[in-house]
Amino acid sequence: MTERTRSVYESLSRRKLVDGDNDGTKVLVSDIVTVNQNGTGNFTTIIEAVTAAPNKTDGTAGYFVIYVTSGVYEENVMIPKNKRYLMIIGDGINRTVVTGNRNVVDGWTTFNSATFAVTSPNFVAVNMTFRNTAGPEKHQAVALRNSADLSIFYSCSFEAYQDTLYTHSLRQFYRECDIYGTVDFIFGNAAVVFQNCNLYPRQPLPNQFNAITAQGRTDPNQNTGTSIHNCTIRPADDLVSSNYTVKTYLGRPWKEYSRTVFMQSYLDGFVEPVGWREWNGDFALSTLYYAEYNNTGSGSNTTDRVVWPGYHVMNSTDANNFTVSNFLFGDEWMVQSGVPYTSGLLS
Repeated sequence: MTERTRSVYESLSRRKLVDGDNDGTKVLVSDIVTVNQNGTGNFTTIIEAVTAAPNKTDGTAGYFVIYVTSGVYEENVMIPKNKRYLMIIGDGINRTVVTGNRNVVDGWTTFNSATFAVTSPNFVAVNMTFRNTAGPEKHQAVALRNSADLSIFYSCSFEAYQDTLYTHSLRQFYRECDIYGTVDFIFGNAAVVFQNCNLYPRQPLPNQFNAITAQGRTDPNQNTGTSIHNCTIRPADDLVSSNYTVKTYLGRPWKEYSRTVFMQSYLDGFVEPVGWREWNGDFALSTLYYAEYNNTGSGSNTTDRVVWPGYHVMNSTDANNFTVSNFLFGDEWMVQSGVPYTSGLLS
Protein backbone atom coordinates (compact mmCIF):
# COMPACT_ATOMS: atom_id res chain seq x y z
CA MET A 1 0.00 0.00 0.00
CA THR A 2 1.43 3.38 -0.94
CA GLU A 3 1.83 6.02 1.73
CA ARG A 4 -0.93 8.13 0.23
CA THR A 5 -3.38 5.24 -0.05
CA ARG A 6 -2.49 4.06 3.45
CA SER A 7 -3.46 7.46 4.83
CA VAL A 8 -6.72 7.39 2.86
CA TYR A 9 -7.45 3.81 3.88
CA GLU A 10 -6.67 4.33 7.56
CA SER A 11 -8.64 7.55 7.72
CA LEU A 12 -11.61 5.75 6.18
CA SER A 13 -11.43 3.27 9.00
CA ARG A 14 -11.82 6.22 11.31
CA ARG A 15 -14.88 7.34 9.31
CA LYS A 16 -13.00 10.11 7.56
CA LEU A 17 -11.52 10.41 4.08
CA VAL A 18 -8.91 13.03 3.26
CA ASP A 19 -8.06 16.44 4.59
CA GLY A 20 -8.85 19.04 2.01
CA ASP A 21 -11.02 21.99 1.14
CA ASN A 22 -13.89 20.44 3.10
CA ASP A 23 -12.23 20.74 6.50
CA GLY A 24 -12.02 17.03 7.14
CA THR A 25 -15.70 16.31 6.72
CA LYS A 26 -16.69 13.02 8.34
CA VAL A 27 -17.20 10.22 5.82
CA LEU A 28 -19.38 7.35 6.95
CA VAL A 29 -18.24 3.86 5.97
CA SER A 30 -20.47 0.82 6.34
CA ASP A 31 -17.83 -1.78 5.48
CA ILE A 32 -14.42 -2.19 3.86
CA VAL A 33 -13.29 -5.15 1.75
CA THR A 34 -9.95 -5.72 0.04
CA VAL A 35 -9.17 -6.95 -3.48
CA ASN A 36 -5.74 -8.48 -3.86
CA GLN A 37 -4.63 -10.68 -6.76
CA ASN A 38 -2.38 -12.78 -4.50
CA GLY A 39 -5.35 -14.10 -2.54
CA THR A 40 -4.60 -12.37 0.75
CA GLY A 41 -7.63 -10.07 0.53
CA ASN A 42 -11.35 -10.74 0.60
CA PHE A 43 -11.47 -11.08 -3.20
CA THR A 44 -9.07 -11.53 -6.11
CA THR A 45 -11.10 -9.55 -8.69
CA ILE A 46 -12.92 -6.24 -8.68
CA ILE A 47 -16.01 -7.85 -10.20
CA GLU A 48 -16.29 -10.27 -7.26
CA ALA A 49 -16.10 -7.42 -4.78
CA VAL A 50 -18.73 -5.39 -6.62
CA THR A 51 -21.05 -8.39 -6.74
CA ALA A 52 -20.70 -8.78 -2.96
CA ALA A 53 -21.58 -5.14 -2.27
CA PRO A 54 -25.03 -4.57 -0.76
CA ASN A 55 -27.93 -3.61 -3.01
CA LYS A 56 -30.05 -0.45 -2.95
CA THR A 57 -28.54 1.12 0.18
CA ASP A 58 -29.66 4.65 1.01
CA GLY A 59 -26.30 5.88 2.26
CA THR A 60 -27.34 6.42 5.86
CA ALA A 61 -24.87 3.76 7.03
CA GLY A 62 -22.15 5.16 4.77
CA TYR A 63 -20.16 3.92 1.79
CA PHE A 64 -19.33 0.30 1.06
CA VAL A 65 -15.60 0.62 0.37
CA ILE A 66 -13.64 -1.65 -1.94
CA TYR A 67 -9.88 -1.24 -1.50
CA VAL A 68 -8.09 -2.52 -4.61
CA THR A 69 -4.40 -3.16 -4.01
CA SER A 70 -1.75 -2.39 -6.61
CA GLY A 71 -1.76 -4.52 -9.73
CA VAL A 72 -3.06 -4.67 -13.29
CA TYR A 73 -6.63 -5.94 -13.32
CA GLU A 74 -7.62 -7.19 -16.76
CA GLU A 75 -11.34 -6.91 -16.21
CA ASN A 76 -14.29 -5.26 -17.91
CA VAL A 77 -16.14 -3.97 -14.88
CA MET A 78 -19.78 -2.86 -14.81
CA ILE A 79 -21.14 -1.21 -11.65
CA PRO A 80 -24.93 -1.73 -11.85
CA LYS A 81 -27.54 0.78 -10.68
CA ASN A 82 -28.41 -1.11 -7.51
CA LYS A 83 -24.86 -0.82 -6.06
CA ARG A 84 -25.39 2.62 -4.55
CA TYR A 85 -22.92 4.44 -2.32
CA LEU A 86 -19.98 2.39 -3.50
CA MET A 87 -16.45 3.75 -3.05
CA ILE A 88 -13.46 2.13 -4.77
CA ILE A 89 -9.97 3.12 -3.62
CA GLY A 90 -6.76 2.02 -5.29
CA ASP A 91 -3.08 2.36 -4.45
CA GLY A 92 -2.62 5.26 -6.85
CA ILE A 93 -2.46 6.22 -10.50
CA ASN A 94 -0.44 3.64 -12.49
CA ARG A 95 -0.36 1.36 -9.45
CA THR A 96 -3.94 0.09 -9.38
CA VAL A 97 -4.90 -0.28 -13.04
CA VAL A 98 -8.11 -1.59 -14.59
CA THR A 99 -7.50 -2.43 -18.24
CA GLY A 100 -9.29 -3.81 -21.29
CA ASN A 101 -9.12 -3.55 -25.08
CA ARG A 102 -12.67 -3.64 -26.43
CA ASN A 103 -13.17 -1.40 -29.44
CA VAL A 104 -15.36 -0.63 -32.44
CA VAL A 105 -13.09 -2.21 -35.05
CA ASP A 106 -13.33 -5.56 -33.27
CA GLY A 107 -17.12 -5.40 -33.22
CA TRP A 108 -18.04 -3.68 -29.97
CA THR A 109 -20.24 -0.59 -29.94
CA THR A 110 -18.66 2.55 -28.54
CA PHE A 111 -21.02 2.27 -25.55
CA ASN A 112 -20.05 -1.33 -24.81
CA SER A 113 -16.33 -0.90 -25.43
CA ALA A 114 -15.79 0.61 -21.97
CA THR A 115 -13.22 -1.06 -19.74
CA PHE A 116 -15.04 0.28 -16.69
CA ALA A 117 -18.68 1.38 -16.67
CA VAL A 118 -20.67 2.78 -13.78
CA THR A 119 -24.39 3.54 -13.46
CA SER A 120 -24.85 3.46 -9.67
CA PRO A 121 -25.70 6.75 -7.94
CA ASN A 122 -23.23 8.29 -5.46
CA PHE A 123 -20.27 6.28 -6.79
CA VAL A 124 -16.78 7.43 -5.76
CA ALA A 125 -13.39 6.29 -7.14
CA VAL A 126 -10.02 7.35 -5.70
CA ASN A 127 -6.42 6.58 -6.72
CA MET A 128 -7.16 4.42 -9.78
CA THR A 129 -6.16 4.15 -13.45
CA PHE A 130 -8.76 3.17 -16.05
CA ARG A 131 -7.23 2.11 -19.36
CA ASN A 132 -8.22 0.88 -22.82
CA THR A 133 -5.22 -0.55 -24.67
CA ALA A 134 -6.87 -1.01 -28.09
CA GLY A 135 -4.69 1.75 -29.54
CA PRO A 136 -5.43 4.49 -32.08
CA GLU A 137 -5.81 2.09 -35.00
CA LYS A 138 -8.92 0.55 -33.38
CA HIS A 139 -10.69 3.95 -33.32
CA GLN A 140 -13.46 4.27 -30.69
CA ALA A 141 -12.33 2.48 -27.53
CA VAL A 142 -13.61 3.77 -24.19
CA ALA A 143 -11.64 3.55 -20.95
CA LEU A 144 -14.52 4.62 -18.71
CA ARG A 145 -18.23 5.19 -19.31
CA ASN A 146 -20.10 7.04 -16.59
CA SER A 147 -23.86 7.42 -16.35
CA ALA A 148 -23.91 7.49 -12.54
CA ASP A 149 -25.69 10.43 -10.95
CA LEU A 150 -23.77 12.25 -8.21
CA SER A 151 -20.54 10.41 -9.07
CA ILE A 152 -17.02 11.53 -8.16
CA PHE A 153 -13.57 10.55 -9.45
CA TYR A 154 -10.64 11.84 -7.41
CA SER A 155 -6.96 11.37 -8.28
CA CYS A 156 -7.69 8.96 -11.11
CA SER A 157 -6.26 8.51 -14.61
CA PHE A 158 -8.12 7.71 -17.83
CA GLU A 159 -6.00 6.42 -20.71
CA ALA A 160 -7.00 5.63 -24.30
CA TYR A 161 -7.04 7.34 -27.70
CA GLN A 162 -10.36 8.05 -29.43
CA ASP A 163 -13.33 8.40 -27.03
CA THR A 164 -11.38 7.84 -23.80
CA LEU A 165 -13.89 9.14 -21.27
CA TYR A 166 -17.61 8.81 -21.97
CA THR A 167 -19.33 11.24 -19.59
CA HIS A 168 -22.60 9.77 -20.67
CA SER A 169 -25.26 11.43 -18.49
CA LEU A 170 -26.36 12.95 -15.16
CA ARG A 171 -24.18 14.84 -12.63
CA GLN A 172 -20.45 14.05 -12.43
CA PHE A 173 -17.33 15.56 -10.85
CA TYR A 174 -13.64 14.87 -11.56
CA ARG A 175 -10.89 16.30 -9.35
CA GLU A 176 -7.10 16.05 -9.82
CA CYS A 177 -7.47 13.48 -12.59
CA ASP A 178 -5.33 12.84 -15.69
CA ILE A 179 -7.12 12.25 -19.00
CA TYR A 180 -5.25 11.11 -22.14
CA GLY A 181 -6.70 10.84 -25.62
CA THR A 182 -6.98 11.99 -29.22
CA VAL A 183 -10.28 12.37 -31.08
CA ASP A 184 -13.26 13.51 -28.94
CA PHE A 185 -11.60 12.06 -25.90
CA ILE A 186 -14.00 13.63 -23.39
CA PHE A 187 -17.49 13.16 -24.81
CA GLY A 188 -21.10 12.65 -23.73
CA ASN A 189 -24.05 14.57 -22.33
CA ALA A 190 -23.53 14.71 -18.58
CA ALA A 191 -23.54 17.81 -16.43
CA VAL A 192 -19.88 17.48 -15.54
CA VAL A 193 -17.16 19.59 -13.96
CA PHE A 194 -13.46 18.80 -14.32
CA GLN A 195 -11.49 20.63 -11.65
CA ASN A 196 -7.71 20.76 -11.13
CA CYS A 197 -7.32 18.05 -13.78
CA ASN A 198 -4.62 17.48 -16.43
CA LEU A 199 -5.84 16.95 -19.99
CA TYR A 200 -3.22 15.36 -22.25
CA PRO A 201 -3.90 15.23 -26.02
CA ARG A 202 -1.66 12.58 -27.52
CA GLN A 203 -0.49 11.42 -30.96
CA PRO A 204 -3.38 10.05 -33.08
CA LEU A 205 -3.39 8.20 -36.38
CA PRO A 206 -1.99 9.93 -39.49
CA ASN A 207 -4.46 12.45 -40.92
CA GLN A 208 -6.39 12.66 -37.65
CA PHE A 209 -6.64 15.68 -35.36
CA ASN A 210 -7.19 16.01 -31.63
CA ALA A 211 -10.48 17.28 -30.22
CA ILE A 212 -10.42 17.42 -26.43
CA THR A 213 -14.22 17.52 -26.08
CA ALA A 214 -17.29 16.47 -28.05
CA GLN A 215 -20.25 17.40 -25.89
CA GLY A 216 -23.60 15.86 -26.81
CA ARG A 217 -26.46 18.12 -25.70
CA THR A 218 -29.44 17.50 -28.00
CA ASP A 219 -31.95 20.01 -26.62
CA PRO A 220 -31.48 23.61 -25.40
CA ASN A 221 -33.54 22.82 -22.29
CA GLN A 222 -31.11 20.14 -21.09
CA ASN A 223 -29.07 21.36 -18.09
CA THR A 224 -26.00 19.48 -19.30
CA GLY A 225 -22.55 20.51 -20.48
CA THR A 226 -18.83 20.09 -19.91
CA SER A 227 -17.16 22.58 -17.58
CA ILE A 228 -13.36 22.53 -17.45
CA HIS A 229 -12.27 24.62 -14.46
CA ASN A 230 -8.75 25.35 -13.24
CA CYS A 231 -7.34 22.54 -15.36
CA THR A 232 -4.07 22.22 -17.27
CA ILE A 233 -4.05 21.34 -20.97
CA ARG A 234 -0.63 20.13 -22.10
CA PRO A 235 0.57 17.76 -24.83
CA ALA A 236 1.33 14.17 -23.92
CA ASP A 237 4.94 13.06 -24.45
CA ASP A 238 4.23 11.29 -27.74
CA LEU A 239 2.65 14.44 -29.16
CA VAL A 240 5.67 16.49 -28.12
CA SER A 241 8.05 14.03 -29.78
CA SER A 242 6.04 14.24 -33.01
CA ASN A 243 6.92 17.95 -33.29
CA TYR A 244 3.21 18.85 -33.24
CA THR A 245 2.36 17.64 -36.72
CA VAL A 246 -1.20 17.16 -35.42
CA LYS A 247 -3.69 19.96 -34.85
CA THR A 248 -5.34 20.10 -31.42
CA TYR A 249 -8.70 21.78 -30.72
CA LEU A 250 -10.64 22.45 -27.53
CA GLY A 251 -13.71 20.72 -28.91
CA ARG A 252 -16.23 20.17 -31.67
CA PRO A 253 -20.04 19.88 -31.64
CA TRP A 254 -21.09 16.25 -31.56
CA LYS A 255 -24.75 17.27 -31.18
CA GLU A 256 -26.76 20.34 -32.10
CA TYR A 257 -26.71 22.11 -28.72
CA SER A 258 -23.22 21.10 -27.67
CA ARG A 259 -22.09 23.08 -24.59
CA THR A 260 -18.51 23.29 -23.28
CA VAL A 261 -16.64 25.93 -21.28
CA PHE A 262 -12.98 26.34 -20.34
CA MET A 263 -12.52 28.53 -17.25
CA GLN A 264 -9.46 29.70 -15.35
CA SER A 265 -7.40 26.95 -16.97
CA TYR A 266 -3.89 26.79 -18.44
CA LEU A 267 -3.84 26.19 -22.21
CA ASP A 268 -0.43 25.38 -23.62
CA GLY A 269 0.64 26.86 -26.96
CA PHE A 270 -0.06 23.74 -29.03
CA VAL A 271 -3.81 24.52 -29.01
CA GLU A 272 -4.84 25.83 -32.43
CA PRO A 273 -5.39 29.62 -32.44
CA VAL A 274 -8.98 29.18 -33.70
CA GLY A 275 -9.60 27.06 -30.60
CA TRP A 276 -12.55 25.02 -31.84
CA ARG A 277 -13.38 22.88 -34.87
CA GLU A 278 -16.50 22.21 -36.93
CA TRP A 279 -18.17 18.81 -36.85
CA ASN A 280 -19.60 18.91 -40.36
CA GLY A 281 -19.91 22.17 -42.26
CA ASP A 282 -22.01 24.71 -40.40
CA PHE A 283 -23.81 22.08 -38.28
CA ALA A 284 -24.59 23.44 -34.78
CA LEU A 285 -22.40 26.54 -35.12
CA SER A 286 -25.30 28.84 -34.23
CA THR A 287 -26.94 26.55 -31.65
CA LEU A 288 -23.91 25.38 -29.65
CA TYR A 289 -22.56 27.21 -26.60
CA TYR A 290 -18.77 27.26 -26.41
CA ALA A 291 -17.08 29.74 -24.10
CA GLU A 292 -13.82 30.67 -22.42
CA TYR A 293 -13.15 32.65 -19.27
CA ASN A 294 -9.87 33.97 -17.85
CA ASN A 295 -7.65 31.19 -19.12
CA THR A 296 -3.87 31.51 -19.14
CA GLY A 297 -0.99 30.15 -21.22
CA SER A 298 0.03 30.86 -24.78
CA GLY A 299 -2.86 28.78 -26.13
CA SER A 300 -5.46 30.90 -24.34
CA ASN A 301 -5.35 33.98 -26.59
CA THR A 302 -8.87 34.44 -27.97
CA THR A 303 -7.94 37.03 -30.64
CA ASP A 304 -8.03 34.51 -33.50
CA ARG A 305 -10.80 32.28 -32.15
CA VAL A 306 -13.71 31.07 -34.29
CA VAL A 307 -16.41 33.67 -35.01
CA TRP A 308 -19.36 31.31 -34.75
CA PRO A 309 -22.63 32.69 -33.33
CA GLY A 310 -22.42 30.16 -30.49
CA TYR A 311 -18.89 31.02 -29.35
CA HIS A 312 -18.39 33.45 -26.46
CA VAL A 313 -15.74 34.99 -24.27
CA MET A 314 -17.53 34.96 -20.92
CA ASN A 315 -17.61 37.46 -18.10
CA SER A 316 -17.54 36.34 -14.46
CA THR A 317 -21.33 36.36 -14.18
CA ASP A 318 -21.69 33.89 -17.04
CA ALA A 319 -18.74 31.80 -15.87
CA ASN A 320 -20.26 31.47 -12.41
CA ASN A 321 -23.10 29.46 -13.95
CA PHE A 322 -20.66 26.62 -14.66
CA THR A 323 -19.12 26.22 -11.20
CA VAL A 324 -19.54 23.23 -8.90
CA SER A 325 -22.03 25.15 -6.78
CA ASN A 326 -24.27 26.44 -9.55
CA PHE A 327 -23.89 23.86 -12.32
CA LEU A 328 -23.87 20.68 -10.22
CA PHE A 329 -25.42 22.00 -6.98
CA GLY A 330 -22.42 20.19 -5.57
CA ASP A 331 -22.57 21.69 -2.09
CA GLU A 332 -25.69 19.59 -1.53
CA TRP A 333 -24.12 16.19 -2.24
CA MET A 334 -20.34 16.29 -2.66
CA VAL A 335 -19.39 17.03 0.94
CA GLN A 336 -20.37 13.55 2.13
CA SER A 337 -17.61 12.01 -0.02
CA GLY A 338 -14.83 13.92 1.74
CA VAL A 339 -13.27 14.72 -1.64
CA PRO A 340 -11.93 18.29 -1.83
CA TYR A 341 -13.52 20.71 -4.26
CA THR A 342 -13.77 24.42 -5.00
CA SER A 343 -17.37 25.57 -4.92
CA GLY A 344 -17.10 28.73 -7.05
CA LEU A 345 -14.68 30.57 -9.27
CA LEU A 346 -11.12 31.13 -8.13
CA SER A 347 -10.75 34.50 -6.49
